[in-house]
Amino acid sequence: MHVAIAGNIGAGKTTLTKLLAKHYNWEPQYEDVLENPYLEDFYNSMERWSFNLQIYFLNSRFRQILEIRESGKDIIQDRTIYEDAHIFAPNLHAMGLMTNRDYENYAALFELMESVTQSPDLLIYLRSSVPNLVSQIQQRGRDYENSISIDYLNRLNERYEAWIQSYNKGNLLIINVDNINFVEKQEDLGDIINKIDAELHGLF
Repeated sequence: MHVAIAGNIGAGKTTLTKLLAKHYNWEPQYEDVLENPYLEDFYNSMERWSFNLQIYFLNSRFRQILEIRESGKDIIQDRTIYEDAHIFAPNLHAMGLMTNRDYENYAALFELMESVTQSPDLLIYLRSSVPNLVSQIQQRGRDYENSISIDYLNRLNERYEAWIQSYNKGNLLIINVDNINFVEKQEDLGDIINKIDAELHGLF
């Protein structure tokens, strides 16, 4: 079983991954944020470091997918390889922060990786408004995220919505996180678990 959680910066992916891993006794796979040697440099100079950052994420996520399938375990994954390729990299390219040459190189590499990997059994998309994202980002207080602009989050949200509308790689569950609090309200987490159970039992 491979379940993956997708969503914009600050949507609550890591927190929900932890809670669901505990509930279902799944093994969590987290995004490599703390170990990422490019992230801080990227937020200080996006144009200089965008390609390096995206290649690092792509490599990290590809390795994760291979390990998930080889392990034979039930895994829940915080963010997917698709988000890098369909949202973050094309957004940087569209903003003029990644050159055509670098973007074409990146896209070709992703295409190759995608051809030899399997999609998750269930994708959970956390839909959030930008004000909610901003609030969440401020609450967690990561220094390097202070420079993220509302315009940048808006652009990402638009790409997320376009990607989700066309997602056809497997089962999809969309959760609107604006008006719920699955950390402090047990009933909100319970609602999410009930929806996941319905999806999972429909798979088999």
